[in-house]
Amino acid sequence: MTATAARYLYLARHGEATADESALTEKGRRQAVLLGERLRKAPLTAIHHGPLARAEQTARLVGDRLDGVPLRMSRAAGDYVPYVPRREELPAESADAMLGFLAGFPAEEREQGPGLAAEAVASFTGPVEGDLPRHELVVTHNFLVAWLVREALDAPRGRWTGINQANAALTVIRYAPGRAPAVLCFNDTGHLPEELRWTGFPPELHV
Repeated sequence: MTATAARYLYLARHGEATADESALTEKGRRQAVLLGERLRKAPLTAIHHGPLARAEQTARLVGDRLDGVPLRMSRAAGDYVPYVPRREELPAESADAMLGFLAGFPAEEREQGPGLAAEAVASFTGPVEGDLPRHELVVTHNFLVAWLVREALDAPRGRWTGINQANAALTVIRYAPGRAPAVLCFNDTGHLPEELRWTGFPPELHV
């Protein structure tokens, strides 16, 4: 029997992006640097990131604060709709608004999303082969963080729509052999000063 060990999956949404999403803002760059400082003592073996500029730039700024941790681009870590829920999977009062919001994404993205989400689950989750625990960071987007948290909690597929992640916030999930996944922390912005927290959230959700 092949030995397996725990995987620690660190998830971070990219830093705050410009209005056209082509780059990080000054706030976003500061967020990424501070996230890198937060992770300096974590025994990371890889930083995976999506192909879009805001995720790649965040990953590089984080990687600059670490020692020799390789960066790896992954389409599965990109920005896409992982699953379009059926109306009956959503609260009746907000179903129309959510379905209308998701319909605004390109059809190709909505069609390819479930396959990429399955690839992300296969690539980034579950225990790992060998005797040593593995620690990996995925710099991605709000939707994928939501999907992987939902997956870890074994929640209904439509439930990802109610999970949100702030820019450069940290979520950590542990996958240990023979145990259910454990969400060790979620949306942690403790490494950010107050003025850099909650970007990426609508004002009514700031706390």
